[in-house]
Amino acid sequence: MKKLIAIALCALITLVVFTACVQDQNGQADAVNPDNHNPVTIGIIQMMEHPSLDLIRETFIAEMRALGYTDVNFEHRNGVGADMTVLTTIAQTFVGNHVDMIVAIATPAAQAAAATTSDIPILFAAITNPIAAGLVDDLQNPDANITGTSDKICVESIFDFALELVPDATTFGLVYNLGEVNSVASINEAKALLTARGLRYREAPVMGTAYVQQAALSLVGHVDAFFTPTDNTVAAAMPVFAQVAIDAGIPIFTGADSMVMDGGLATVGIDYAILGAETARMASRILAGTPISEVPVATMQDFRTIVNRETAAAIGVSIYNLPAYVEIYP
Repeated sequence: MKKLIAIALCALITLVVFTACVQDQNGQADAVNPDNHNPVTIGIIQMMEHPSLDLIRETFIAEMRALGYTDVNFEHRNGVGADMTVLTTIAQTFVGNHVDMIVAIATPAAQAAAATTSDIPILFAAITNPIAAGLVDDLQNPDANITGTSDKICVESIFDFALELVPDATTFGLVYNLGEVNSVASINEAKALLTARGLRYREAPVMGTAYVQQAALSLVGHVDAFFTPTDNTVAAAMPVFAQVAIDAGIPIFTGADSMVMDGGLATVGIDYAILGAETARMASRILAGTPISEVPVATMQDFRTIVNRETAAAIGVSIYNLPAYVEIYP
């Protein structure tokens, strides 16, 4: 009898150990293969439609799929610019639908999401200055339910490149939306830089895409070049802005590569495909259980120097003998 009890006890111990091993293996598999988790829903609020923001969304979703999140339901909603009423309504809908995460693309979308929920994890994307926008107090140690990626540009590098292409430029026209915190921060940096270098500037702030053309026209004849940062409002009207500049023979230097593709002359700007993919990797960590406080805000370090060949030809700017790292589009 004692022998039988010993055999049964050994079998029981073996079963417990085997079960524990299986559970441990399954846990490890879950960390590698997210599809072993329950399906999740991610709500994506995008401030508006334009190439840079669309690219962030597309690469975010593609990278999530590549990371194994093939069973995620992405609910995507576009706002109408910086209309906080519309953006807040979208955020409230996501909260009411009990989404597992909100991804907010551009500053007004992130501000609307942050004001709507303190429980659901929020990832922002393409926020130039998250602290000034009131989203986080510390980039390294987010203390609420929100973190994300910053698209802060290097204003000095853009102007260095601008003066390499148009060395005789002495006055820059600054076109931006006063209502976008990200734009105001970059414009203030540009004004300080230009003043320090003994250069001049004239401002033409706008309050919506419908005003961009008139703002640009108001500066024609008064400036040698335009500068616009990663401004979502201006980006949405970039083809119209670019045509005004081309007709006047004035180069536009921008904060984003997509704005060059839409007719601007050049930038040393953010690669939004990289930013979208990094946002997805952060989302993966949070969905796997990493506290947001342990996911610092990511600032992009990879900048893309790009020149629009057709715009350069149209306004008579030489792009010969540029360094090999400069991309010529198209």
